[in-house]
Amino acid sequence: MPNDVPFSRIAMPARKTLSWAVLALACLHGSAIASDAPLTPQAGSHWQKLPTEPYKGKQDDIYFVNKDVGFYVNGKGNIWRSTDGGRSWQNVLKQPGTYFRAIGMVDAQHGFAGNIGTGYYPGVTDSTPLYETTDGGEHWHAVTNIPGPAMQGVCGIDILHPDGAALSDSSTVIHAAGRVMGPARLLSSLDGGKTWTNTDMTPWIAMIVDVKFFDSKNGVIYGGSDADLAKSHAVIITTHDGGAHWTRVYESKRQSELIWKGSFATRRVGYATIQNYDTDVKATQRWLAKTTDGGKTWKELPLVDDKEVTEFGVGFANADLGWVGTTKGGFETTDGGAHWAHVDMGRVINKFRILPDGQHFTAYAIGSDVYKYTGEALPAVPEAAATVKVDKP
Repeated sequence: MPNDVPFSRIAMPARKTLSWAVLALACLHGSAIASDAPLTPQAGSHWQKLPTEPYKGKQDDIYFVNKDVGFYVNGKGNIWRSTDGGRSWQNVLKQPGTYFRAIGMVDAQHGFAGNIGTGYYPGVTDSTPLYETTDGGEHWHAVTNIPGPAMQGVCGIDILHPDGAALSDSSTVIHAAGRVMGPARLLSSLDGGKTWTNTDMTPWIAMIVDVKFFDSKNGVIYGGSDADLAKSHAVIITTHDGGAHWTRVYESKRQSELIWKGSFATRRVGYATIQNYDTDVKATQRWLAKTTDGGKTWKELPLVDDKEVTEFGVGFANADLGWVGTTKGGFETTDGGAHWAHVDMGRVINKFRILPDGQHFTAYAIGSDVYKYTGEALPAVPEAAATVKVDKP
């Protein structure tokens, strides 16, 4: 696979009452509430660029604990923290040789960051898959109590507080999964990271890019059918027994594909981006997968007919309003994916985080830059002129 390629030239194979506790819980998830009451934007909301360090590539993950405290990570081994809703950022860790691919916070003090590991990106020398902080990001240490064979790397982290649990409760459910191009493994903790299980996922899926659990028993994993991208089909698998058994609920019919990211707007309605690296010049249509039955079945929706588009992140605030990040900028839908339009929200957006606030929401998106979807007026930040480059998916 070519490295350091300009991104535009990649050619690789009944309504419920919401209590304060539920709202706080949803905020900590960084995702929309799985409720009958849809979240709506604040008045005047639009995507606004935040002041972050310039980055010539695709940054991978961002996580806001509440309206003030958030973190983002990137492939330079950097972890950044904001305590003012993204208006300013502090570099709390700079660790060259580590490629931070994912981050998830249990609360403002306790969280985890995932490293993609060695043997994939040039210059990555760190083989530690998972790091932990217990002091708000001031210090990070390797998670050393993971049993079984070493995990190659992490691409996705999911943090879940069961209904009725305190935000920092030891019943927090954590999953860390990876990695792209394999091998596929899943780390699981049902006690806030005190203990872990380490599951070989290769009987069900060859590579994992993203993971989402709705409770300790029901979850979804996104990835590909083969570690050889040229042979891979996009795959989604689900479990209903906490990961003891998995079922393949979606597989694309095309080769050179994988599922990149997923987003559930409600418990029943979810979306997933399908990356296509077919070198055939006629393979121009780009698709998404959508479920309306909680992940049991999926159908494909057309995004755009454009060979130069590679899909990355996907985020939905409600069943109808959502976004997809691509090599050609953002796409927005207001009708559940039936129609899409370009939107100014930065390039190669890899991850979206939806932060509920009563009936409204704020959203964050990270790619070459970091953006915030809000109705508040933020200071203007000039768009960087440098070409964004993406080494690999």
